[in-house]
Amino acid sequence: MNNMRLKSSLDRESLDDRMQYEPEIIEFFLSVEDLEQSDLIRSRIRELRERGIRVYLHHPTRYNGKFLDILSPDPDRYRYYQQSTEQLVAICQEEGAKCVIHANYVKSENPEITRERTLLMKAEIEKILVYGQDVLLWEDSTDGLFCYANPYLIDEVIIPLQLPVNVDVSHTFISFRGDNDRLREVLERTAPYAQYYHLVDSMGEYHDSLPLGQGKIDWRMVKQLVNGKDYIFEINLNGGHIDCTPMVESARYFDSL
Repeated sequence: MNNMRLKSSLDRESLDDRMQYEPEIIEFFLSVEDLEQSDLIRSRIRELRERGIRVYLHHPTRYNGKFLDILSPDPDRYRYYQQSTEQLVAICQEEGAKCVIHANYVKSENPEITRERTLLMKAEIEKILVYGQDVLLWEDSTDGLFCYANPYLIDEVIIPLQLPVNVDVSHTFISFRGDNDRLREVLERTAPYAQYYHLVDSMGEYHDSLPLGQGKIDWRMVKQLVNGKDYIFEINLNGGHIDCTPMVESARYFDSL
């Protein structure tokens, strides 16, 4: 079996749990505290690369307990978004990794979707692309401006910027309230720009992060469209997020299709 592609924290116990499955890809989900240990991030990347494992990082989701947003009106959160992005871009460029980043999360500070606000977001993304085009992958959320239910996102942002994206299959599915046809449409339209995917099942109602096969996503359809590209099984884990069994079982399910 050759599609063990797993998510981990930097924690040694968590990483060792994944390593027993000889993964092809590891994505490190990072916190604000992790970014204060840049030497540890670099050490983990080098360790995995020496074993032939491709590494992705995930930009922190929160700062001071609140979700980050590229258009945050709060000067401190805006500053941290920019500063942390620059830091991770430098690490990725120097260590041979890539980084997943969100423009907004499910609880965006201003979830209103308009063309005008979409273009404001585009302008902020363009500033970051000046130095981060080659290593950043922009992930969609379940709502807000960087969500595929935003009718302007693909035509006004992704296509003009030739934006490298990470498509979260469950986020897209939820944004269309469980519509597999709309999910297929997004996967087809974003195919030229998608370098990476998060594979996780959902009932299509809220962010439930289910193992593959336990929700309503048409995985046979998805597999046809993501084959040959990088992805991980980003399943929600219980407890201390150490035991990655649900991710492993999802990989086996996907492999069996």
